[in-house]
Amino acid sequence: MVLKQKTLDLKRRMRDALQGGGSKAIKKQKAIGKLTARERILKLLDPNTFHEYDLFVEHAAKDFDMDKKYLPGDGVVTGTGLLSGHPVCIYAQDFTVAGGSLGLMHAKKICKIMDHALKLKVPLIGINDSGGARIQEGVNSLAGYGEIFYRNTQASGVIPQISVILGPCAGGAVYSPALTDFVFVVDKISKMFITGPEVIKATIGEEISMEDLGGARVHAEISGNAHFYSESEEQCFNQIKELISFIPWNNQKKADPFPKKSPKTRQYKVDNIIPTDPRQPYDVRDIIRALVDDSEFLEIHEKFAQNIVVGFARLNGETAGFIANQPLVLAGVLDVDSSDKAARFIRYCDAFNIPLVTLVDLPGYLPGVDQEHNGVIRHGAKILYAYSEATVPKMTVILRKAYGGGYIAMCSNHLKADFVMAWPTAEIAVMGPEGAANIIFRNEIRNAKNPETVRKQKIKEYKQKFANPYVAAAYGYVDAVIEPAETRNKLIHAIKISKQKQEIPQTKKHGIPPF
Repeated sequence: MVLKQKTLDLKRRMRDALQGGGSKAIKKQKAIGKLTARERILKLLDPNTFHEYDLFVEHAAKDFDMDKKYLPGDGVVTGTGLLSGHPVCIYAQDFTVAGGSLGLMHAKKICKIMDHALKLKVPLIGINDSGGARIQEGVNSLAGYGEIFYRNTQASGVIPQISVILGPCAGGAVYSPALTDFVFVVDKISKMFITGPEVIKATIGEEISMEDLGGARVHAEISGNAHFYSESEEQCFNQIKELISFIPWNNQKKADPFPKKSPKTRQYKVDNIIPTDPRQPYDVRDIIRALVDDSEFLEIHEKFAQNIVVGFARLNGETAGFIANQPLVLAGVLDVDSSDKAARFIRYCDAFNIPLVTLVDLPGYLPGVDQEHNGVIRHGAKILYAYSEATVPKMTVILRKAYGGGYIAMCSNHLKADFVMAWPTAEIAVMGPEGAANIIFRNEIRNAKNPETVRKQKIKEYKQKFANPYVAAAYGYVDAVIEPAETRNKLIHAIKISKQKQEIPQTKKHGIPPF
């Protein structure tokens, strides 16, 4: 009889806690197109796999009448479950409970599940929907954020960390997502900023809406703070499921192999993609899809720094990370943002044992006063550092232009690529033929009776001598000049024979990247 009463009491307590902020708050949440915290978790994870912990945690604040308030679960839901069959740790802030604000016990719940993820070596997913620090708890709230940031940093490169922004994420709260591996945003729902519109207006007199300041599209296209953009929460969850299928659970494993599939060659014919005119652009993603299993490519940072393309695909069932210059945008040049984008992706792949495939077609680094003043030297060096430091198998294919510093930066032989291949269309030189001829043969052209005819002759002469892959191949800087149709098999072979690759790094605490 006592056990039955105790069980009924447990069920009542659970029922109260599971109501979150109550029906009125839940109705308000749904009215603006948002799911509740638990609905989000259940929608994302495999059916019937979520196990919630710390349901009965309560805040310990006493000031400002907080001792009279009941905040179920202290505004955050935590637990474990399966995602596409993989174990994960997860938390979701509950905006219906005190606006999802972060207090001491709220933070302790998050830290506990983070410690759990690191201990179990499984991915961590955080769903952010919070008004920020709980002002009534003062420094305890700030301490909570600090503890979370520390754990984000300790987990970095050990387990995958995924942040999903499904509501406001302001002030100090934004630094946890910034420290994680992948950030997902949803149009009209996600908001991220250090200081909100009201503070900006009060301090500098500038008026701007929350959407224009820190909406999903802003972070996907302009700031680069978001890696994946979607139109709805459901689409966002599908993106997460797709990503999880490509990456390993932790840094001691490799991504799960999939059954190998051939590319969709009727749609993507590798021989027909690059135009005969070397000045004509093309979409390098078509090259990637012509090479990879089932022509399936998961692009990351799709809307940001579009002059470079990064993402995951499979070769013979094995995950590979692709980095490719995009001739459709700024001729595929490297600049401040594209260098940052590529370097970060390279470091992620290296940390999680994912081979790197680099497709090269660029005229070099972007010239200009803005780029120089924005630190293109420092940012451009990041991609050099990332490739040089990476110890996973590194395969490079030079498709067309590879000029100057861009040739070196895009995982050249000199940055210790394991295999460097070039198509017959490759041009490897200090600069383009036109510019080179104008410099080398300046006097001859200037003094000629017909300067334009001589200039064209000298351009042709330079092309024959340098603008091809054979000079680099003669020095051993290119391992093989191959037909485009051979590329997929060559890459598959390179990945297969380099599975046991080992590099012993220099003994040091750590390097000092050009952050």
